[in-house]
Amino acid sequence: QGIIDAALTILRDEGLNKVTMRRIAAALDTGAASLYVYVRDTEDLHAQILDALLGSVAASLPVGGTWSARLAAALTRYMRTLFDYPDIARLTLFNWPTGPNYLAFVDLLLALLVEGGIPDRDAAWAVDLLLQFATATATEQGARKASSRAAEELSALATAITRADVATYPQIARLGGELLSGSGATRFAWGLDVLIAGILGTRRPPTVQE
Repeated sequence: QGIIDAALTILRDEGLNKVTMRRIAAALDTGAASLYVYVRDTEDLHAQILDALLGSVAASLPVGGTWSARLAAALTRYMRTLFDYPDIARLTLFNWPTGPNYLAFVDLLLALLVEGGIPDRDAAWAVDLLLQFATATATEQGARKASSRAAEELSALATAITRADVATYPQIARLGGELLSGSGATRFAWGLDVLIAGILGTRRPPTVQE
């Protein structure tokens, strides 16, 4: 726990690239070699950091409300947690977490889907889809927040859309205002509604074609 606490402090103050075994050992006034008794490697360290961050997700969720509202609240809380740490969110896209807090979160999502009447087979796939959407959103928005060029790039995109030639890009010219409308939170909530509605109305095929 001391290793993870030190790693989280460094992560918050200096970023993920500074979270190294040597840096943590210095913070704990010990040798880096002694840390490998508890952490296999840097990848394992990052996985444990993610799991520690997810420890507070389920604990902060509302108790009342419909199953779909609680499902959306859980995924929103998950997304916001990763949003604060875009480097960790990016890693989550490529690594499969296996820590106890992550597994507890997945179990919670499955329970909510089953409560909503989703068949077990569909719920198993739905969790993957929902987590992909939440993780990708956190990665994208978190990276933009941390980027010094985000405002400039957004302005350039808005200019390109508003100046789109109607003959060449008729749909962009017609819907330009809508393409950039809405806050990130509003668009994420709408995206969850779309996914949940789709999960409710779409059954898995009886056989899987590899």
